[in-house]
Amino acid sequence: MTTTEPLEGGPGTALDAYLALIDEMLGGPFPETDVHDATGWGGPGHRVRVLRVGRDLWNDDDGRGREESWTQMQARLDALVAALGPCRGDPVVVDLGSYLVAGCNGEDVPEPLDSLSQQTVMMQAWPIPERDRWLGLSFGQADRELPFRLFAAVGAAGSLDLGADTP
Repeated sequence: MTTTEPLEGGPGTALDAYLALIDEMLGGPFPETDVHDATGWGGPGHRVRVLRVGRDLWNDDDGRGREESWTQMQARLDALVAALGPCRGDPVVVDLGSYLVAGCNGEDVPEPLDSLSQQTVMMQAWPIPERDRWLGLSFGQADRELPFRLFAAVGAAGSLDLGADTP
């Protein structure tokens, strides 16, 4: 989704569409093989969907576009976290920077934590014990000139210890 649709809750809004997609991710099977397309990526034990792509920042010499895009993505992330709160509770904040360091040091980092850590530094996450999975929400960018992207990630329960924030 790359439009500027309203975020308030209710049928037909971006928030409603994001929540429906998250429910689909939580209930659906993981891909049997590695996949990557315009909607995200996945493989055995994980799936990541790009919920929103911000504006291109190639010509943002004064940094205003980056700041505006960051603020918009943070608002969307905050709205999603608030909407999930009544049924999932408070999320655990996961420091993805430690996974990036581990991967750079040659350690085996499970997906989607490895790829997410290359684009974002923090993730809001919830255990989903009834599905033997976890749900994570975050936003970031792969490089300063590239647009921010809002991610929803679902992983197998064993790939992330939500009691600790290090790999």
